[in-house]
Amino acid sequence: MLQKSFMRKTRGGKVLKVVREHYLREDLVCGIENCQECNEKTINNNEENSSNNNNNKKLNTLKDTITTLLVIDTNVALHQMDALEHPLLVNVVVPKTVEEEVRHRNSKLHSRLRDSIQSPQKSFYLFDNEHHIHTFVEKLPGESPNDRNDRAIRNTAKWYSIHLPNHSVILITNDKANKQIALSDGIQAKTMEEYAQQVSSIIPELGDMLVSSEEDDQPSSTSKDVEYEEYKSKQEIEGGLKTGKYYQGIIRMKRDNYSVGSVESESLKEIRIKGSQNLNRSVHGDIVVVQIIKEEQSSTDEDAPSGKVIGIIKRNWKPYCGSIEDSSTGNRVLFVPLNKQFPKIRIRTRQVENLIGKRIVVVIDSWEKYSRFPNGHYVRTLGNSGDIAVETEVIMLQHDISYHPFTEAVLACLPSPKWIAEEDPDFKSPHRRDLRDYCIFSVDPPGCTDIDDALHIKKLPNGNYEVGVHIADVTHFVHQDTAIDKEASERSTTVYLVNRRIDMLPKLLGENLCSLRSDVDRFAFSVIWEIDQDANVVFSQYTKSTIRSKASLTYEQAQLRIDDLRQQDEISQGLRMMNILAKKIKKRRIDKGALELASTEVKFIRDQETQEPLDVEMYQLRETNSMVEEFMLLANVSVAEKIYHHFPNFAILRRHPTPPEENFKPVINAAKHLGATLNIENSKALADSLNAADIPGDPFINKLLRILTTRCMTQAQYFSSGSVAKDQFAHYGLATPIYTHFTSPIRRYADDIVHRLLACCLGIYTLSMGIDNERINRLCENINFRHKMAQYASRSSVELHTVVYFKGKVKEEDGYITRIKSNGFSVLVPKYGVETMVLLNSDNVKNDFIFDQEEHTIKSSSLGVTLGLFTKVKIEISVDPNKQELKLRCLNPPIHSQSPEQDPIKRKQEGNDKPVKRIKHS
Repeated sequence: MLQKSFMRKTRGGKVLKVVREHYLREDLVCGIENCQECNEKTINNNEENSSNNNNNKKLNTLKDTITTLLVIDTNVALHQMDALEHPLLVNVVVPKTVEEEVRHRNSKLHSRLRDSIQSPQKSFYLFDNEHHIHTFVEKLPGESPNDRNDRAIRNTAKWYSIHLPNHSVILITNDKANKQIALSDGIQAKTMEEYAQQVSSIIPELGDMLVSSEEDDQPSSTSKDVEYEEYKSKQEIEGGLKTGKYYQGIIRMKRDNYSVGSVESESLKEIRIKGSQNLNRSVHGDIVVVQIIKEEQSSTDEDAPSGKVIGIIKRNWKPYCGSIEDSSTGNRVLFVPLNKQFPKIRIRTRQVENLIGKRIVVVIDSWEKYSRFPNGHYVRTLGNSGDIAVETEVIMLQHDISYHPFTEAVLACLPSPKWIAEEDPDFKSPHRRDLRDYCIFSVDPPGCTDIDDALHIKKLPNGNYEVGVHIADVTHFVHQDTAIDKEASERSTTVYLVNRRIDMLPKLLGENLCSLRSDVDRFAFSVIWEIDQDANVVFSQYTKSTIRSKASLTYEQAQLRIDDLRQQDEISQGLRMMNILAKKIKKRRIDKGALELASTEVKFIRDQETQEPLDVEMYQLRETNSMVEEFMLLANVSVAEKIYHHFPNFAILRRHPTPPEENFKPVINAAKHLGATLNIENSKALADSLNAADIPGDPFINKLLRILTTRCMTQAQYFSSGSVAKDQFAHYGLATPIYTHFTSPIRRYADDIVHRLLACCLGIYTLSMGIDNERINRLCENINFRHKMAQYASRSSVELHTVVYFKGKVKEEDGYITRIKSNGFSVLVPKYGVETMVLLNSDNVKNDFIFDQEEHTIKSSSLGVTLGLFTKVKIEISVDPNKQELKLRCLNPPIHSQSPEQDPIKRKQEGNDKPVKRIKHS
């Protein structure tokens, strides 16, 4: 045992001497399987220590059949994690000194390091050198903490080489001084690059995965073809921010151009930044410091002020998906990200021939002032470009979708698959009503297995109706702050792709025990109203319940029951009653100003074996879609009012801010071309003017106008009620003063928080001390981000499958012009939901076409045509075999054009485009 003492000053000014005991042990095992010396120590220990060492035995993950043993230092753990995670890099000792340093310096890297240590496939061993009697070192007088830790790590490597004489123990360090001292002490030491070269015949790509060193990044004097401005010092930046000379914010690049960006700060709404010199090595998502520059320096005529980046507060470097340039040769090549918001990245690789035509993952390591592009390193190969499975994985990575399997800790939270409602102690709770004799049914899209909601209705003796919305009681199984709750919180939403669903919860819950399937007992959270014949809510009640659904219907099946008056069973009659009430509820919402918008949503018919798309068609909506939606909206509003009444400071709600007037300019101009006038004074005026904009002869024009109006909308956001003024709670699109999400807890984490708050309102649960406005705000930030990424991923998946469907086909279809630019026009083809640019050849733009920005038209004197918004054109759709992207050619009028430069899986998200809705309810 050692005693450590240090002096500590109290708040009152007193100086105290603190003494701590540090115990050293001889029985800590080395981690090698079947190590005879360590096993003998374990046998000779007393019963208590033997028990402890049995736990150590479970951690003996180092393979005695592999005679090379690596001991890594902190520098390697912090900077070469991608290489360390290679599945063939095994038998690695992580000294406790290293693990502690990584934990203090980078929590994300520490999490990745712990995952490798805990993975049975990786054979990483955490060795407690700080408590081992032969490896612990005391700090010497005048020795820095860093030098002491380096010495501790070297001592660990030396002990292993003595303890395991038949093994080759190598200290892996990129610290030159540390390596030199180790070699002088007789310790075998190599840099990560030297070790990668040693095993290049076994792991040829390992060298490509190394973070480039500063020496590698420095260009020669003859290659300095660019020079960026030095960043301002930290002191100057802090001073400039205080005086208002500089502005801080997140830089966001245009979705199709990484060299044009903007920054929003607290004091300035928007600062435009254009050109690589003004962007000064910043990338999309960086937190930057900006200085306003004069107009003549900015070369832009935008209304917003122009600026340049003079400092980086926090980098947003992360893994990027893409491909290397096809013309690449040598070992230094350019990687082109699929996301055009990010620049090309220079990487080193010895496997150029193997990477051409592949989708790979790359990360940025540095961006020096003399380098035109950032430097990075290869991480891994995903597969062949164009392969559906590969491109789907790219979509998930690009949109930061958590698609890894659920961990053992998460799965350990699950109940038994044989769970039975009646055997659950909560079944007899006074807070849970038995509603299994009610005629309850669900209505969902075909193939739906994660059934969140079910309904019931019955006529009351007084002529009114009892209507119930029953929602899966997910929080009965997902308890707050457990591993499964934390995972659901991180994922925040189920992601629906064309060929795959990435669940927020394990399938045992989502598709089985929580899913309100027919003919099985399930726990639910129910909202039950008494509603009069005019569809007014007379009374509301909320309760936990046990239900047994009588039928799981599709929208089509439910519609057939409503329409076929010969069917007079209880479910069919109930559907008709609910449909009548739903229409009255919807009319009342619309009368208040609720908007009926539209999207270009399509669905694919896929081959059951190959999963490739066989056909594509517009998604058909029926009355039953609207019927279910109205009662889900009513439940969401009712619950929002309830939880806000009880918890006004931290209820989780959902708001849809009123769009700024400038958002509507494109659709107002478009309406003028139709002879219609859009009134945007409020949502009611907008809804009425959209209804009035009926163009005889082409019913799709009104839908197209609603699609364009959808793109004018701001994004709805989750928020904590304690952070926003009450007059800002309103949901513009739904025309309701308060709203939340309660009805989809299987696939939305926000709904689970709402369930917990509602249960607290009813006295079922006690509110956790950890729930407050600040925590709800943090949750909402992540939920909003994940929700947006899920929508974008869904759209990208639709885009990908549309390209796959059109491979080898040439289709001629009618389309409508939705956007006019100086170099072309955007066309929407309703049948396939396809919308992309038709770019005019440069010669035509220069000599023949005249762009009128005010009128949003483009005129051709030679063709004698004027193309404007909503102009109907005949389009040929095919796939460019070289670029593997959709190609649109205008046949009537006949216009020579070129395809846009964009990747097939990259869908342009401009302005306020609403992502395709692939969910059931708002």
